Amino acid sequence: MLVFVCLDHSRVPGVTVPPPSDNRPVSVVLPTASARTALRPLSATNVMITDGFWADRIRLNRERTLPHGFAWLKRSGTLGNFRVAAGAPGRYEALGQQYGVIYPFLDSDVYKWLEAVGWELGREHDPDLAAAADEAIDAVQAAQRADGYLNTYVQVIAPGTEYRNLAWGHELYCIGHLIQAAVAWHRALGDDRLLDVALRAVESIERELGPTGRDGIDGHAEIEMALVELYRTTGDRRHLELGSRMLELRGRGLIGEAHMGAAYWQDHLPVREAPTVAGHAVRQMYLDCGVVDAATELGDSELLDAVRRRWDDMVESRMYLTGGIGSRHRDEAFGDPFELPPDVAYNETCAAIASVMLGWRLLLATGDQAYADAIERTMYNAVLAGSSLDGCRFAYDNPLQRRTNRAPDGPDRGPRTEWKLCACCPPNLMRTLSTWQQYLATTDGAGVQVHQFASAEIVAPVAEGEARLAVATDYPWDGRVAITVAETPTHPWNLSVRAPAWSGRGPLRESRSWQPRETVELEFDMTAQVTLPDPRVDAIRGTMAFERGPIVYAVESADLDGGVELEALRLQPGGRGTTQSRDDIAHGVVGLVIPVEAPDGAAVGAPAIPYFAWGNRDEGAMRVWIPAASGATNGRAAGRSTPGRPATG
Repeated sequence: MLVFVCLDHSRVPGVTVPPPSDNRPVSVVLPTASARTALRPLSATNVMITDGFWADRIRLNRERTLPHGFAWLKRSGTLGNFRVAAGAPGRYEALGQQYGVIYPFLDSDVYKWLEAVGWELGREHDPDLAAAADEAIDAVQAAQRADGYLNTYVQVIAPGTEYRNLAWGHELYCIGHLIQAAVAWHRALGDDRLLDVALRAVESIERELGPTGRDGIDGHAEIEMALVELYRTTGDRRHLELGSRMLELRGRGLIGEAHMGAAYWQDHLPVREAPTVAGHAVRQMYLDCGVVDAATELGDSELLDAVRRRWDDMVESRMYLTGGIGSRHRDEAFGDPFELPPDVAYNETCAAIASVMLGWRLLLATGDQAYADAIERTMYNAVLAGSSLDGCRFAYDNPLQRRTNRAPDGPDRGPRTEWKLCACCPPNLMRTLSTWQQYLATTDGAGVQVHQFASAEIVAPVAEGEARLAVATDYPWDGRVAITVAETPTHPWNLSVRAPAWSGRGPLRESRSWQPRETVELEFDMTAQVTLPDPRVDAIRGTMAFERGPIVYAVESADLDGGVELEALRLQPGGRGTTQSRDDIAHGVVGLVIPVEAPDGAAVGAPAIPYFAWGNRDEGAMRVWIPAASGATNGRAAGRSTPGRPATG
């Protein structure tokens, strides 16, 4: 049982940062006033998801997933490692020890969890979460050395090797996540306990790897975007310069080949020159998040264009239908163009989350709605699939096919488990859901842009005043979105609403004087669609997939009559899916019934459920791409002609 402890929101002595302002947005990504961006984020305090699909997921995250995560941080020893680093009796603990694995980056799991809790407490106080967070923050504070250094693995397991194993040590990666947690607590709560720790840790890094130190970069990019956000928080340009320095050092051979190859950690080419995504998918996405952040603050269009080039390559040739990325288990990496096997897809949950983070930054920088399309696809499919419907089991990798007859899974595999030996994904999901309302809308000074659809209340600065919008929708199950102008200034302002790429219609853009209680209604066609794969993807040639709105569907053996193997089904020619209620999966879920041929040639209907919901009933077979019977070729081909859509299908 957690004990209530009041949070102390007083400033920590010695931390020189601007205090939170009611006029300054509270946001996970917050460009400075001088940053070169097309759009600006709204404050998290000005967007409230009130009902429906996303309200349910956010509530589940707060009430079930975050407490579950804290329990596992304690049970696994990850939180206790901070106490051992502070001098308490005990030994360093990791779940992987029984398999001969001790990961050096476990600190980051605590920091990601703390970031999520900071945003949640900023939205609404919760005594149990606050008490748990106090316990974690106390442990972090106690573990930091007097010189600012903080990494429990090095302090307990490998003292004397500080900043000497940058390729594999993840020291800077962990501090990056600490910074992001600190920024969340400062912006959302005005609580600077973590910020004091983060600033002292960065001073330690600066002494060793700053302009007067040696050249060095972390094997896992992350700290670069965190340092830019630290600059945005404190106004101290040294943090921007340190982050930019690390970005420019990438690709200069500081890490080199090792046994993974230089591309594994994006050290094969400078960030300004690399033409395509390469190597470890999460590292590439985190690296490019930092590049976009630095580019917008520096007004560097060359840097920004380099990321856009890599993003386009990824969407056009290396992204799955679900928005998942990273096709190879080896090195957790991008494969060759159109190398997208469904059954051995890696599609790490963290990689999907990282692509959402990058898509958001690119949307702010450019205003291009194709990035919002990609965010929608990835969130509804690749990200949500990483968690069970009860919020307490998690997937590391997310394939698009699981065979009926398959080899045994390893100790940390299977559809979902309560925690992971490498537990990077669960707390990453937690912090993503805790910030999701921040992705709904933006402003450009002259109006408001609605990018994602949820029942919500939105307050946005528009030209010379402020507008309040009320959004009502049952999206993604229903295509109707009603936006009511609850309050408005008298002068004209712009309302822009994204039309999803799958809808086939253009965005709504109206600039005029609005009246209170005036409502704009949009109706997107939610007819189920058959999608054909890009013919260059060898592994799924001759198959089809089903989509309805933003949702990708999958067939599970749990829905098939006994004795029928999923692999034996074939789609009927010209067949279209029909909808059916699937309250047995979760309240309000809309499923499909797709026309297939059974092994005996009989025409039958096979139930299909949203891909994100697979694996919640048993560990049976599943597949997204269904082989087509002879002549079953009618469908919507995926490709570049549809902006924001993976060309691979």
